[in-house]
Amino acid sequence: MSAYWIPRLQIAVNKIALKVLRFPVPETIRGVDSSLTLCDEMAAAGLQRVLLVTDGPLMRTGIPERLAAHLQQRGVAVEVFSDVEPDPDYALVLRGVERLNAFNAQAVLAVGGGSPIDCAKSMLMCQATGKHPSKLTGVWLYHLPRPYGLPLYAIPTTSGTGSEATVAAIVSDRAEQTKYSIIDPKLLPIKVALDPALTVGLPPAVTAATGMDALTHAVEAYIGTMGTKETNAWALRATELIGANLSKAYALGTDIEARANMQEAALLAGLAFTRATVGYVHAIAHQLGGLYHVPHGLANAIVMPHVLDFCKSACTDRLADLARAAGIAVAGANDTENADRMIAWIREMNAAMGIPSTVSALREADFDRIIAHALTEAHGTYAIPRYMQKDDARGILRQLLATN
Repeated sequence: MSAYWIPRLQIAVNKIALKVLRFPVPETIRGVDSSLTLCDEMAAAGLQRVLLVTDGPLMRTGIPERLAAHLQQRGVAVEVFSDVEPDPDYALVLRGVERLNAFNAQAVLAVGGGSPIDCAKSMLMCQATGKHPSKLTGVWLYHLPRPYGLPLYAIPTTSGTGSEATVAAIVSDRAEQTKYSIIDPKLLPIKVALDPALTVGLPPAVTAATGMDALTHAVEAYIGTMGTKETNAWALRATELIGANLSKAYALGTDIEARANMQEAALLAGLAFTRATVGYVHAIAHQLGGLYHVPHGLANAIVMPHVLDFCKSACTDRLADLARAAGIAVAGANDTENADRMIAWIREMNAAMGIPSTVSALREADFDRIIAHALTEAHGTYAIPRYMQKDDARGILRQLLATN
């Protein structure tokens, strides 16, 4: 497709950058009560004032308050910023910066799913640069030395976004009804705790959507054209863990082993896609989230099988690899058959966990807008295996209409 020679050239440049730049991996503490161990280490590091960033629903579980109390018992003053909402926007990030400055915090502890962690990342970047978040969207724009500004610690309480392991933060522009990425290696938390005990209370629907979000990260990282030996290994291992554990975690939320394995899968998938990038699933899902506020993991789950149908001809062997990793490949089948099995399995998982196959809010009148934004996001940014034309994207969106 000669029309895409500029995006392809950009991807070639990104591949070179991937080999040259060193992406840090966050120091990670694992296991039940690792969240308390992380708090102990923050206190031992000499921190005296910490802003804890979280959201309202998590506050109702008591988790942030317990962590704050644990820090306070060790002589650390804590203020809680619990205003985070799904898809944090510019105004929310700026409110967070105000709280950060007013409290004179020495560090930030993000507790929750992708929204609190992304909000905390965006707040710290805004504080460090003195810029409005709308001026920070893009890739590697800041050239700040590491460490920059204040340190970020993260305790994820869902198993999907992988934000604790990525160099990206997603921020919403409410006026434009779309989402943008702030991308820089310095956004990575310096230390993370994977405490499966904090995820046992997740509702089954959240377990399903976040688990499929992690699978989307692994799949898109693996089928793209920027994968390395390292990212491929991470993506395959994440897929293996999800194949063996997501149904268990969905059916029995108190299964600590399944919960721990899903946390590990989300981390590995995050490490993979933050280096190898994602693809059209995310590009389309971001528009559904920005325009209709469809939760990100849910949007990914709905869109993924349709995009894989489109991409299959360019990555049949890789989809077959993923089927083998997930443990659902058919012995003796060829790559095409196992690639089809992988896509069918995703649809079966969605159906079994109550994830719809369409987007109820989607309107055909919005197609042109969604397509324009999605293709602009993907081309030259994501290492997609097969390029879409506008009509290809339109065909996918028609399949997502609830009126079908």
